[in-house]
Amino acid sequence: MIALAAAFVLAGQALPFTGVNLSGGEFYKPKVGKTPVYLKDFVYPSAAEFDTFASKGMNVFRIGFLWETLQPEPLKPLVAPEVARLADCVHLATARKLIVLIDPHNYARYYDRLVGTPEVSDEVFADFWRRLATVFKGDDRVWFGLVNEPYGVSADRWVTSANAAIRAIRQSGAKNLILVPGVAWTGAWTWNAKYYGVPNGQAMDRIVDPGKHYAIEVHQYLDADSSGTKPSVVSRTIGSERLKDFVDWCRARKLKAFLGEFAAGDTPDGQAAIEDMLNAMERDRDVWLGFTWWSAGPWWGDYMFGLEPREGKDRPQMAWLSSHLQPNR
Repeated sequence: MIALAAAFVLAGQALPFTGVNLSGGEFYKPKVGKTPVYLKDFVYPSAAEFDTFASKGMNVFRIGFLWETLQPEPLKPLVAPEVARLADCVHLATARKLIVLIDPHNYARYYDRLVGTPEVSDEVFADFWRRLATVFKGDDRVWFGLVNEPYGVSADRWVTSANAAIRAIRQSGAKNLILVPGVAWTGAWTWNAKYYGVPNGQAMDRIVDPGKHYAIEVHQYLDADSSGTKPSVVSRTIGSERLKDFVDWCRARKLKAFLGEFAAGDTPDGQAAIEDMLNAMERDRDVWLGFTWWSAGPWWGDYMFGLEPREGKDRPQMAWLSSHLQPNR
């Protein structure tokens, strides 16, 4: 098992686990009865991409995919060729001694129907995770992100679904680190807000991991509505301000956290706001395990937050992160 506590001692200024989302596995919209086609509907990162970002000092990669790709029918076996395809991608990273956070990028949905409803019961969600955990349980460099950004469901209802999946993962024998998101797109800034019934900060107290090896995953963007849909930032200190209450919540419970998505557009204020956020996280290293920037991957094109090199040159935001990484790990 990765010694998380020891990693803090070795980390120096930077947090121990820092990297980027490598996106592409989640790029299509699943439809019942329609089989997605690799390299047409979705793509996974190549060895060259892992090498490129690892050479900058990144050591953790959040890999998005869709639940429906692996399990097109509920409560049925995973599709072996698709599991092998994802596992091959994951192995490209772990063979390089990198961490992979596997991310069903489904927003707590299956064919656009909410987990924890009669259409997609907790049993269905738990079954998926039991099967997937069995595939990766032998490698502690693989972390399990339960699902990307739940929304449209109450925090209480989501915690029940999350606990079912966590229990199934541990019943599979997996000891991997589990990252548990909250509702409301797991935004750090609304952790104590009552948008979906009781706030995350109350409901998530009821998360139960029999393996006692989990952390909380939050996302935080810096535009006015925290949606990550605009390049602008509210202010140069908005990052640390939006994380503060969540950090206090974690510290009071002695919980660890991971920032799974964050970004800003290429402006002086954006750079200053990212610097402020990462400095605050490094100061609060008793809480933070690390982060993954959103995003990179070969299909992003001119995406405003993209880190994928263009014509052999780094994108501007790569330089912002450089002092918060650890080259030659």
